[in-house]
Amino acid sequence: MIISAQKEFEEILRSLEQETTIFLVGCNGCAEACQTGGEKQILKMLELLEREGKTISGSLIVDFLCDKTLIKVKLKAYEAQIIKADSLLVMTCGIGVQATAAVVDKPVHPACNTINIGGSRGEWRGEERCAECGDCLLDFTGGICPLTACTKGLINGPCGGAANGKCEFEPEVRECGWQLIYERLQKLKQMDKLAIILDPKDYSKMQPPPYLRSTVMWSLEQIAEETPVK
Repeated sequence: MIISAQKEFEEILRSLEQETTIFLVGCNGCAEACQTGGEKQILKMLELLEREGKTISGSLIVDFLCDKTLIKVKLKAYEAQIIKADSLLVMTCGIGVQATAAVVDKPVHPACNTINIGGSRGEWRGEERCAECGDCLLDFTGGICPLTACTKGLINGPCGGAANGKCEFEPEVRECGWQLIYERLQKLKQMDKLAIILDPKDYSKMQPPPYLRSTVMWSLEQIAEETPVK
């Protein structure tokens, strides 16, 4: 289970400031369980955005938004609506946002932050990784996470050791994360985002929030103990 929490609507609206037509994407997996990207949340977001004058060209909920092959197959049926859209608003964890961004040639905005609950998560086949930082930056980096794509986790550009598009730590096998971000933003014609200086990362947001400890998201075993089989 990957836990997500919806961003404040004002933040979402700011990310869509220069765009008028949006395509919504949700996830029937973890995001549906977290009530951040299921059918009810998609419909509510549609209502809120239309109230702000946005046009919704369409919406789609994918069973598992961490599988690029599945995403590509599902989005194919909505190609006309996606072409009409200025961008996609993806209501799921950072993995789903990155996976969606990898298969569409449109700007992709995260509607949620991914929340750390400690421990380890399940595995997936794709190269996308999420640091569960509690404050998703994918809107600024073309849908590529700087915390995981860059070995140093730099959020405002590459280090001085990168050369020829390769990471200085593993130049034989690893590309510079910021080279990948640069190329993605160039492809999306969003090079202006490179001029945005992000505030230092608040790593306290990577700590599991106290409120989760009293919910089923924290411990299924705890719920089982409280409701024994009779």
